[in-house]
Amino acid sequence: MRWLLIALLAALPALPALADGEKTGSFDYYVLSMSWSPNWCAQTGRAQNSPQCETGRRFGWVLHGLWPQYARGYPSYCRTPERAPSRAMTAAMADVMGTGGLAWHQWKKHGACSGLDAAAYYALSREAFESVRLPPAFAALDKPIRLPARVVEAAFLKANPAWRPDMLTITCKNGYIEEARLCLSKALNPVPCGADVVRDCTLPDARFQPID
Repeated sequence: MRWLLIALLAALPALPALADGEKTGSFDYYVLSMSWSPNWCAQTGRAQNSPQCETGRRFGWVLHGLWPQYARGYPSYCRTPERAPSRAMTAAMADVMGTGGLAWHQWKKHGACSGLDAAAYYALSREAFESVRLPPAFAALDKPIRLPARVVEAAFLKANPAWRPDMLTITCKNGYIEEARLCLSKALNPVPCGADVVRDCTLPDARFQPID
């Protein structure tokens, strides 16, 4: 029987080797992810002693990442011929991302899939983030509140009249408002999100911490 099993296995077509990552530069649109720093700090960041959460930093909405996205799903950890970013390059993103460590992680998981080199990816990420008019009301909060995700979405839409509701989604995690995610073309124009992205938080309301 053993010789028969060996013969059958030998007759099978060769299977392709498993890729270490997906093909870089092959995607449909971007998701610009912006997180509310006080909520992240309350859940995770302070427990990790993240510099982003140190007293006096006063971060509000920060750039989480610019993510290449398929019509459904997304590539990650792609193989790329581009060099990894230097420490100075990631540190230079801390003013909009909170920490250089996040900038490094975003390059490794998402930026490497963009088809860009690290400098161009970070420049594009910054351009995308700085193109957003951040609603001023949240920065003015002086105490924790609870609010529905639709209130956060409405504030972004009011501040950015060219956007439509199907271009933006608000997420929540562990009872907190987590992120605002805007869908963008490769030229950074707002576009409708895919069905797997445009899924708003379904809680009746969620916690929202003020900047401290």
